[in-house]
Amino acid sequence: MVAARYLPLMGGIETHVHEVGTRLVRRGWDVTILTSHAPGTGDAEEERDGLKIVRLPIRAFQGTDFYFAPDIASRIARGGWDLVHVQGCHTFVPPLAMIGARLGKTPYVLTFHTGGHSAAWRNRVRALQWWAFRPLFARARKLIGVSRFEASYFQSLLRLPASRFTVIPNGGLLPPSPGRPPFDDDGIVIASVGRLERYKGHHRAIAALPALLRRQPNARLWIVGAGPYEQALHEQAAAAGVADRVRIFAVPPGDRAAMSAVYARADVVTLLSDYEAHPVSVVEALVLGRPVVVARTSGLAEIADDGLALAVDPNSSPETIADAWLRQVGTTPPPYELPTWDRCVQRLELVYFEALKAG
Repeated sequence: MVAARYLPLMGGIETHVHEVGTRLVRRGWDVTILTSHAPGTGDAEEERDGLKIVRLPIRAFQGTDFYFAPDIASRIARGGWDLVHVQGCHTFVPPLAMIGARLGKTPYVLTFHTGGHSAAWRNRVRALQWWAFRPLFARARKLIGVSRFEASYFQSLLRLPASRFTVIPNGGLLPPSPGRPPFDDDGIVIASVGRLERYKGHHRAIAALPALLRRQPNARLWIVGAGPYEQALHEQAAAAGVADRVRIFAVPPGDRAAMSAVYARADVVTLLSDYEAHPVSVVEALVLGRPVVVARTSGLAEIADDGLALAVDPNSSPETIADAWLRQVGTTPPPYELPTWDRCVQRLELVYFEALKAG
């Protein structure tokens, strides 16, 4: 598996790769994760949870998230792999991985894992970026979307037949809550979960908090995540006069029990993001039976249309968002066969066998 980032760095792809990788190992697969090596990400090569983790040096443009691992292509080309699974399509790592697979005459599959970006211009050029990668995408044995929305988008963009695509959602299994939540806050708790980037919409939750407090004076907003937008969120909360009602904190990415405790305490889990393909945080909340409010955008709208969450327009007034939160308090998502990581791995195995058989 090739991923631009991996644990202990936080994110949906990082969680996905870890959850499916460890389960594949338990089912008898020999799994190596090729990823980038950055300060604080651990040894260059290690074995953990049955996974071989190889971190290759990265080259980054200072002050940006443009980076690539130039050794990825050569490492894959000479690695003697049976199959390469490319996880994600945003950075320069995926095309290098696909080039390496082509050079090594190794079959490969690609999971898109699209996400948003806080820079508007980056969002505008992504369709051109992915069209430029089309020759590499087209040679994948299978193209995997984590939602119907994502698979449909790429089928239309790349003009490839539907038979080249499949949908395998993220799982959402968390252990039961071990007990006490991270804070003993009284009143309603709204948990906005996701990396601290502007596109994730945490600022919309802060903007709606005063409207909620007018009706529920003891309410709290928990913003759960880490990232470069944290200081701006603190400043926004202070300017709105609600800093004492907002907690911004991160849960260690490997501590799934602690994350479960956060969901268990939250009266409503919210994600008012500009773009999500199939957010792990929302799936996890739904698996634990927590009510959810999302923005009617991208793959979030698909979750709402399936009856699993309440959706609001991302440009809704603070009062509308607060009303949506209050409507969800005390409710339970309807019965639904939510995806699990085990089911995700079972479907991935079918894709792998098909790709190997075709070779």
